[in-house]
Amino acid sequence: MKGFNRQNQLFSLCGLNCGLCPMFLNKNCPGCGGGEGNQSCKIARCSMEHDSAQYCFQCSEYPCEKYDHIDDFDSFITHRNRKFDMEKAKQLGIDAYNAEQGEKVKILESFLSNYNDGRKKTFFCIAVNLLELQELQKVCKKIDCKPDMETLTSKEKSAFVTGLLLELAAKKNIDLRLHRKKE
Repeated sequence: MKGFNRQNQLFSLCGLNCGLCPMFLNKNCPGCGGGEGNQSCKIARCSMEHDSAQYCFQCSEYPCEKYDHIDDFDSFITHRNRKFDMEKAKQLGIDAYNAEQGEKVKILESFLSNYNDGRKKTFFCIAVNLLELQELQKVCKKIDCKPDMETLTSKEKSAFVTGLLLELAAKKNIDLRLHRKKE
């Protein structure tokens, strides 16, 4: 959007964890305020009209009507935790939130480079986005402790890690699928 720029490309104005999005990772999306190719966004326009708040939670009108159904449906990335993540960023402070997101990005990169059988990119992005960092770190420890991991095929490695994430998500009652808007 012309005139709208952001420094933080990991966490958007409206609460999306862009650093965990498959489109962003593929360099098919410049992120909100990231430059050429950005689509018009009513929330970015609103920010420009409200003292250029870097995050909606900084606006005196937050949460406004734009947030009434913001988490109902997903796009390329899950939208389900936007309100929760905005509150978390507000409570922790943006630097601490970004540090946590940076750790999640490292875990996602590890999953994608070591355990993706070519069909799990979106799944891993959703899992890392919706599960807490400490939970993901425990999954990583379980992976590291598996003695025969090096002898497994790519498909077997992927299935093992996917199984760990699904098991954890089930315990937390978290669905690791995108919820697309029904047309």
